[in-house]
Amino acid sequence: MGSPHPGRISDVRTTTVAVPLEAPLRHGNGVHPGYFVRTLVELETDEGLVGLGEVGGGGASAAQAIGALRSALLGEDPYQLERLRWKCANPVQALYVPLHQVYAAIEFACLDLQGQAAGRPVCDLIGGRLRDPVPFAAYLFYRYTGEAEAGGERDGETMVAHARDLVARYGFKTLKVKGGVYPPDHDVETMAALRRAFPDARLRLDPNSLWSVEEAIRVAKRCEPIGLEYLEDPTWGMAGMARVSRSTWIPTATNTVVVNLDQVPAAVAMGAVGTILADPHFWGGIGGVRKLAAVAETFNLGLGMHSGGELGVSLAAMVHFAAATPNLAFACDAHYHHLKGDVLAGEPFRYQDGSLRVPQGPGLGVRLDPDLVAQYAETYQKLGPYDYHQDPRRPGWFAVFPGETSRYAVPGS
Repeated sequence: MGSPHPGRISDVRTTTVAVPLEAPLRHGNGVHPGYFVRTLVELETDEGLVGLGEVGGGGASAAQAIGALRSALLGEDPYQLERLRWKCANPVQALYVPLHQVYAAIEFACLDLQGQAAGRPVCDLIGGRLRDPVPFAAYLFYRYTGEAEAGGERDGETMVAHARDLVARYGFKTLKVKGGVYPPDHDVETMAALRRAFPDARLRLDPNSLWSVEEAIRVAKRCEPIGLEYLEDPTWGMAGMARVSRSTWIPTATNTVVVNLDQVPAAVAMGAVGTILADPHFWGGIGGVRKLAAVAETFNLGLGMHSGGELGVSLAAMVHFAAATPNLAFACDAHYHHLKGDVLAGEPFRYQDGSLRVPQGPGLGVRLDPDLVAQYAETYQKLGPYDYHQDPRRPGWFAVFPGETSRYAVPGS
């Protein structure tokens, strides 16, 4: 006798929310100006179950994209993921509209429904739990000052203070700096300060591909005595990454130059990167990153986890994937500790010793709090979407690749 069936999809609901951050997060290409915009997806079945998904990076446009798929989803069986993938995000459609993230939210919800019907967590549906808890990294940003004087990181001293606070509160053992806001040597000085303060920590630096190849090689040489776990996207393009990789012992990682399976053979042949950062959203769901994990294992590439500003629903999907993936060898990235709230009922996620446990319960193991969803939906209506690639506090600024000295923030600002 098979597992109980969740029923067929009978309703599709979306809600776009804006959840505040402790302080605005700066990066080399722009800024998150004090909140994350995410669209929540609810798939209801004719058996009365509700599966949850989440997508970001578009606000109302994400809700519209999912709404446009409503007729393709109604009446469908949540177990038929390949059928749904081809209906919602086949490769020809994806050439014109970036549907991978939209499908990822739908897939999360379907896996949630499957798990609820079977009475098993999602990680058990994709191979079983190999690690629990799952290690995460402290994601460190040069932040603008936010409410209650949070933020204000601008140099090594203030970044060390921020890292000490996070390590004391959450126990992180890996520290990742989002660089590229200030000139490259400023980032090197920050990494050196972190190494002095945290001699045993694993350190990462990610300037969002902003440097030229020559600048990236120079910075890598300066970082070698500091000792980095990896240097993430120091320059743009596969050829550029390959030149950097050949010039330093520091491993390189990417979530920008290898973004689909077609690019993996070229990356391997060129020796472009040592580690690929998986992201269930950008790779089209948990099924997509499971394919990536298998290919990474085949070529003996490192596998990590990218973060895109997710709330608790997406974080649950990421934790389930990480728990069931044997070759995910690095602490995962997450922005979660920057959030001032979430849309979930209860407290399914709480960092302990730098890690998160797999949520208890069937499916994703998380449920929405209707009052919080309504509150943050109202916040979105007030604040609206924002352009990730702009900085309201630097009028007229825009990112240039490779970064021109005049385009960097002035050190100390």
